[in-house]
Amino acid sequence: METVTDPVRGAAAATGNSLSTAAREGLEMGHLGTSTHMVVLNDDLFDEIEFDAARTGDHRRAALRMNHLAATAEQAGTMSRAEAYMRAGEQWLLADEPAIAAERFEQARADGGPTFADPRASLARAMFALGRRDEARALIRELDTEGAQGKRDPRTCDLIAELLAEQSDMDGALHWATAGADECRRRGDRSELRLLLSLRYRIRNDLGLPEDDYDRLLDELTADGGGGPRLRPARPAGGTPDT
Repeated sequence: METVTDPVRGAAAATGNSLSTAAREGLEMGHLGTSTHMVVLNDDLFDEIEFDAARTGDHRRAALRMNHLAATAEQAGTMSRAEAYMRAGEQWLLADEPAIAAERFEQARADGGPTFADPRASLARAMFALGRRDEARALIRELDTEGAQGKRDPRTCDLIAELLAEQSDMDGALHWATAGADECRRRGDRSELRLLLSLRYRIRNDLGLPEDDYDRLLDELTADGGGGPRLRPARPAGGTPDT
């Protein structure tokens, strides 16, 4: 396993010259190790960093720590290096640094390891944040073409649907939420299906569309879940079409 010898220098190298100043400001790596501490990529470690960032609001520090881990930690645990770069990129987005986030998502894509969603979904979000809308749309079209060929991932569909809804493209968001729900039904993934159906209902409600079979399926899944909280109102609340 690789030994962490210089956390600050490692963070700077992992993030490029543009971050060397931030690293020199005194990045505290906490328990990530000294010259005798081996670090292995794993979900628990990254979860801890994320929780700390959510508590303190310091997503930049979290991103630097994740960058360092993605670049130097041993890939022998439950997390791929691609996943580590993905999660670092998410923190850079939260730190309002979309250019650096885009670099991390590109690294995840180039690595090719397993990730919680296709890196192109997160990369498209970074492109929109950078004002590079054509590139963002091209990535989404690329994913949609692959999806039509049977390579569709429900979690990726969820991310794209949310992203397009934020961009006021409600028809596009509806397409992705529906495609994700259909893929969940094909796979028998009831947990992700509930989330996508709930998102789909909210999108259709914003478009002023009436209840359909997918909405009724959402009610059935909620009832089958043991009487938990409803994921949508008992009847549509109306709404107006996007203009």
